[in-house]
Amino acid sequence: MVEAYCVKCKAKREMKDPKEVTMKNGKKAATGTCSVCGTKMFKIGG
Repeated sequence: MVEAYCVKCKAKREMKDPKEVTMKNGKKAATGTCSVCGTKMFKIGG
């Protein structure tokens, strides 16, 4: 379970189908979709 801020809902929501990615600078992040509205979410250090 990864929790991130949803810009559309304006609240912290649980991320649906989170995937771990590595950014250009080498830091890890998580990307997925909002479990409520379906908007793309991104969390650095996730």
